[in-house]
Amino acid sequence: MNPLSAPHHQEDYKLKDTKPQLGERWPHGGIRGAGGWISSERATSTYDLVEQMFYLYVRVEKAKDLPTNPLTGNCDPYVEVKVGNYKGKTKHFEKKTNPEWKEVFAFSKDKIQSSVLEVFVRDREMVARDEYIGRVLFDMHEVPTRVPPDSPLAPQWYRLEDRRGDSKVKGEIMLAVWMGTQADEAFPEAWHSDAATVHGEGVFNTRSKVYVSPKLWYLRVNVIEAQDVEPHDRSQLPQAFLKAQLGNQILKTKLCPTRTTNPLWNEDLIFVAAEPFEEELVLTIENKVTPAKDEIMGKIRIPLNKFERRLDHRPVHSKWFNLEKFGFGVMEGDKRHELKFSSRIHLRACLEGAYHVLDESTMYISDQRPTARQLWKQPIGILEVGILSAQGLLPMKQRDGRGTTDAYCVAKYGLKWVRTRTFLESFNPKWNEQYTWEVYDPCTVITLGVFDNCHLGGNEKPASGSGAKLDSRIGKVRIRLSTLETDRIYTHSYPLLVLSPSGVKKMGELQLAVRFTCLSLASMIYLYGHPLLPKMHYLHPFTVNQLDSLRYQAMNIVAVRLGRAEPPLRKEVVEYMLDVDSHMWSMRRSKANFFRIVSLFSGVISMSKWLGEVRYWKNPVTTILVHVLFLILICYPELILPTIFLYMFLIGIWNYRFRPRHPPHMDTKLSWAEAVHPDELDEEFDTFPTSKQQDVVRMRYDRLRSVAGRIQTVVGDMATQGERFQALLSWRDPRASSLFVIFCLIAAVVLYVTPFKIVALVAGLIWLRHPRFRSKQPSIPSNFFRRLPSRADSML
Repeated sequence: MNPLSAPHHQEDYKLKDTKPQLGERWPHGGIRGAGGWISSERATSTYDLVEQMFYLYVRVEKAKDLPTNPLTGNCDPYVEVKVGNYKGKTKHFEKKTNPEWKEVFAFSKDKIQSSVLEVFVRDREMVARDEYIGRVLFDMHEVPTRVPPDSPLAPQWYRLEDRRGDSKVKGEIMLAVWMGTQADEAFPEAWHSDAATVHGEGVFNTRSKVYVSPKLWYLRVNVIEAQDVEPHDRSQLPQAFLKAQLGNQILKTKLCPTRTTNPLWNEDLIFVAAEPFEEELVLTIENKVTPAKDEIMGKIRIPLNKFERRLDHRPVHSKWFNLEKFGFGVMEGDKRHELKFSSRIHLRACLEGAYHVLDESTMYISDQRPTARQLWKQPIGILEVGILSAQGLLPMKQRDGRGTTDAYCVAKYGLKWVRTRTFLESFNPKWNEQYTWEVYDPCTVITLGVFDNCHLGGNEKPASGSGAKLDSRIGKVRIRLSTLETDRIYTHSYPLLVLSPSGVKKMGELQLAVRFTCLSLASMIYLYGHPLLPKMHYLHPFTVNQLDSLRYQAMNIVAVRLGRAEPPLRKEVVEYMLDVDSHMWSMRRSKANFFRIVSLFSGVISMSKWLGEVRYWKNPVTTILVHVLFLILICYPELILPTIFLYMFLIGIWNYRFRPRHPPHMDTKLSWAEAVHPDELDEEFDTFPTSKQQDVVRMRYDRLRSVAGRIQTVVGDMATQGERFQALLSWRDPRASSLFVIFCLIAAVVLYVTPFKIVALVAGLIWLRHPRFRSKQPSIPSNFFRRLPSRADSML
């Protein structure tokens, strides 16, 4: 038995209700959302989901007329801001008496143990001690307090004093000093006393930032045919195929079945492209000379801006493109080439609005809007998340011979990613940062992950002993918005669980405050009967293999783009947040999905047992009542359907008392992570392809994992459908259950007053209606059913 599955460990894996001292509604000057600025009025209240924290802010703007060193004749100035034992330094300038720093320092008020703020201006010396130029002193009791949306405090010029403060020295410095909170505009860009040990470029990696994923598009290229392609050896007709490359994505058509100079393919090649379009589409027609040799017969580069953007189902016109063929023996440095206008290719290509589901696992969709902003609807709600703190984090690396953790939190919803500041050397960091997202669909998931920052420039080593300098995973939380009641503040402590080769391990707890505010109840109810994705997705669907490939390419594009930000959101973080390995084979996941299906049939088994008890008169009163009901339904068959719907209505009303009071969380028992066999974990954490030595075993093992991974996904999808059926009356989604219960009541009344023959006739005619009267889009019941929550959100 796995020791982690002992009873005293199971309690640690549960969600805990907390009662943090949240701040009252204190103002803020607006929040930047993925779709634009969100006003304070629109967000109903801002910065009331976190504990209010005060900071002493010092903005160092610039200095003028600084004296030069009498020995060197130069001045290399920098500013040192000191409050008690905390010191912050600006960058230094070489040979400049009028420097401009424009840097902000933030000192946590709770850790200030001095009543004096000292601002020193020094001259940096390479050999000797830095030269003292002057200083400015501030009494902490005289520092003003600034509360947004008040305008920022205007900086002032201050004359520098000598060490004793008796006289003024040459030079002035422009400063602004005020007391504020984490709602201040200067908070994200400030140097924080919590990161006082970090210097240089490492300071950028400690700051809180907001990131936006690139806008993704499908590039659909329908390769129709080519004309007059000639091989090098003209005595033999070519067997042609086309290779298309966009960045790192390479796709090929099949070989033309006949050898001809006018090959015909008529194949679709699908790529993922991101704005701004930096790559070109490179098309190459090649001849399969031998199984191991291909020769180029023509090539063309097409900028993506030349393709039209298709926002609806209107047809795209095909075009002919002339190919380049290098007819000369090109010497080094010789750029000459011959344009063969008789060789050309026939294409039908367009850019289609991709859906942000591409860079995510299909189980955890956080955005279902098309790329084209013209197709966006109005937001139906506001999601506010207060990232309060973490408790009981484990040491993730070694620094100076002791274990430590430098934790930060990342939240991802829709196009918007947020990253909190890094809290240094603390197992109980308190971030108290609040972020806001516009919600366009409630049936979406927000993902939050906690990581250990390994890019601070210090001499630290990972606790695992590996030399890789990657931000370590501490844990992850997923919350489905449809399971939240509107306008209610959820304050819970979520266990941070990570599955390792040794088993499931609790890395700490993450404390959150979450509120989902509804802006339009009518629009939200309308969405439950609306298709999940735009119309183009259903008119031109992709195959399973295409979706897997596109999702992988989209993840790489998003990781590369976010990695180019400052500070970068690194690839290991993006992959973990997007569950990039969720489709890989795992015996543990397969078992979990199998038992999810088994649990679905528990209700059927219970019903059969109850019928058996009725049949054998275990409870005479119940058996007599069943006989009476049976006789009534036989005599009045028109009551069968109303009775069924009325029964479901009563069950739904009864289950309302037992509805979940908190969002779902990671369930180790459901994930089959508590009692997993070590050999199964070794298989799950094995590389793909496998690292086994025998070639035959590797081939068979990889094939088994590939096939079993697909079976695992299908089994999981079957379990998801059954769990959605259970969710109709379980009130996991309060709005969906309310709609279904009301529908059951109306259906019961309508079916009671309507003759059964008419109902059967209408239902049969609708079911057998002509295809002309059928829509290619899913029906309202299908859309409603697909939006119901499943227990996939609780899978680890």
